[in-house]
Amino acid sequence: MYLKASVIFMAAVFLFSSCASIVSKSSYPLSINSTPSGAEMSITDKKGKEIYVGNTPAVVELKAGAGFFSRAEYQVRFSSPGYNDKIVPVTFKLDGWYFGNILLGGLIGMLIVDPATGAMWKMETEFLNETLLPTIVSISPEMQILNINDIPEDWKEYLVQLD
Repeated sequence: MYLKASVIFMAAVFLFSSCASIVSKSSYPLSINSTPSGAEMSITDKKGKEIYVGNTPAVVELKAGAGFFSRAEYQVRFSSPGYNDKIVPVTFKLDGWYFGNILLGGLIGMLIVDPATGAMWKMETEFLNETLLPTIVSISPEMQILNINDIPEDWKEYLVQLD
């Protein structure tokens, strides 16, 4: 009796489970830091929907899947006064454990469970440490009309008389 129950239990585990769902995760923590610290950041998904707004440093939990057989993609935008904005992509790749379904998870795991839960995808990088570059103020050349008495004496030697 116990042997028969054990065999049925093991068969159920192999038929109704999936390898990547057991070994991997459906969401991953992303640690985010920046220089300068305290920069504003926002995270958008591949549809452009803003899913997180905050300041660095932060840890944000991101889903690996974006639908059936669709991996998630995100963009992290950093901004801070006096610095140029920076956008960094966060992508996912196929998890090697997904192919364990051939041996352990079966077709249900390979074609239904892992694609539906997003467990077939793995985050490529789990830590962002970005340095923002200072904004460079450029002075664009412009033409001005000045009174000759209002310019410095050392400039007068470069003046050209127009006829």
